Formats: sequence, structure tokens, C-alpha cells
Amino acid sequence: MLSLIVFSAINGLSYGMLLFMLASGLTVILSLMGVLNFAHASLYMLGAYLGFEISKYVGFWPGIVLAPLLVGFIGAMIERFGLRKVHALGPAAELLFTFGLAFIITEAVQMIWGKSPVDYRIPPSLDFTAFELLGFNYPAYRLFMLAVAGVVFLALTLALTRTRIGLVVQAALSHPHMVALLGHNVPRIFMLVFGLGAALAGLAGAIAGPALVTAPDMASHLGALLFVLIIVGGLGSLIGALVASLLLGLIQTFAVSLDFPLAHLVAPFGLSGGSLTLSQISPALPYLFLVLILIFRPTGLMGNRE
Repeated sequence: MLSLIVFSAINGLSYGMLLFMLASGLTVILSLMGVLNFAHASLYMLGAYLGFEISKYVGFWPGIVLAPLLVGFIGAMIERFGLRKVHALGPAAELLFTFGLAFIITEAVQMIWGKSPVDYRIPPSLDFTAFELLGFNYPAYRLFMLAVAGVVFLALTLALTRTRIGLVVQAALSHPHMVALLGHNVPRIFMLVFGLGAALAGLAGAIAGPALVTAPDMASHLGALLFVLIIVGGLGSLIGALVASLLLGLIQTFAVSLDFPLAHLVAPFGLSGGSLTLSQISPALPYLFLVLILIFRPTGLMGNRE
């Protein structure tokens, strides 16, 4: 039982940090630009496929560096030649633009790589057991994912709060005209911010691809959960996104691993769970948590705006 709890906790943390890597890019775009990018999960999928394609020729390590850079460049071009032009039409136009863009990216991926999963594998240098506990082996690649996500969080936090560039970027959202008068190119700042958010999505995809299934439906599997995370954590809050990601990662992991009969959990409330188990309803738990957050704390766990 101890080994099950320990491994479930580590799995929950690694899964939660993977979710954070994906949510961090969207949080940066939302907090600094005020844009809710519906194509973010598709950029995550594109990062996985580009990482796979590059790794075939130059190896895994150059792949996880070049793939996020390419996705970041694509994101910057999307902002420069698409999103910037519809920005003047308001948030509804931005949502429709990114919503349509998600479908375009998905169709492009299917045209290039097909509709079947690709063979994106864990590199031999990370394909070993990190440690063993009570007969259970834990893969090193999971710890690698956990470490990368931690570095991403620290780097973003320091860059946005402790550097001059971060302060200029934050000021450009609330006081763009003042920032422009000080000599900064505000449109270029927004383009770079959107590119950074896209690059973070690409990094999450390039790293998650070997651990998960790299397939055209991988964006849809995590796309809805992504928006649950940023609402639960608080719109635009990087720390909130981290807390929500870890919390939901642990909830889903323990729900699957412990697998209690639902009847035992709802009996004190005079309800009947029938023959259902906790693992069977685990996919719905994040959305149940979202409903509760919207009822009791609409601003999210760490947010300050609805």
C-alpha cells in the first residue's frame, strides 16, 4: 500500500507538471495579452510531431530544442499576420480566429503524418529505471519531465518578475500607449509574447510525445482540460496554473490507482453510487472541481479577476 501511495503521488506530480507546461504558455498569453488562445492545444500537438520528425534525423535532444523554437516562430507569425489584424474587432473575433486555427493545424497534421499514431520513442539515454521501491520500478523519463517543468516555472517566474524585459511586457498590456511613448515597440512585444507561449506549448508536446501517444487526437484529449486548469487556477495567474495542475494531476492519478467503490464515498450523504468506482468517473472529476470553483470562488484559486 505504501508503494502504491508513493508511486501514485510521483505519477500525479509528473502528470501535473506536464499539464502545467502546457498551461503555462496559455497563461502567459492570457495574462500579458488578454487573448484566450483556443489553438494552444493544437500547437502542443504540433510540437510533438515536429519533435518526432526532427528526432528521426538529428536525434531526440536537438528535437526537443528545435521543435519548440519552430512552434514559437509559427506562433509569432500567427500573431503578426493573423491575430493582430483581428484584434481590433474584439475578443469574439480573436476566439473565432484561434478556434478556426485549431482545426487548420489538426487537418495539416493529419495530411502530413496521417491519422495513425507515430513511433515517437523515449531516447535510450533516459530509457531506464530511476529507482525501485517495494518491487515497483519508476522510469527516469517521468522524472525528466518533472524536472523540465520545474525549470520552466522558475524561469518564467524570474523573467516576468525580476527582469526589465518582464516588467516592460507586463506594462504593455495595461498601459500600451505609455510603453510606446517610452520607445518600446508594443506590437513586437505582443508578437514575441505570443511566440513564447506557443514555444512553451511546443516544448510540452515535444517532451510529452514519447511518454504519451503522439496522435492527431492528442490535442482534443488535453484541450478541454487545459481551460479547466487556467480557470481553476485563476485567469492569468502562473502560480495558480501550477497549483491547479498539481492538484488535478494528483486527484486524477489517485482516483485511478486507489479505485474506491463510489458507493462508499457517497453513502454518508444518503446517496447510492451503484456499481461505479472512482476510477470510472475520474475523467469527470476535473470538470466537477471546475463547477465547484465557479460556484464558490469564481476568480479561481489564485486569481484576482473573473
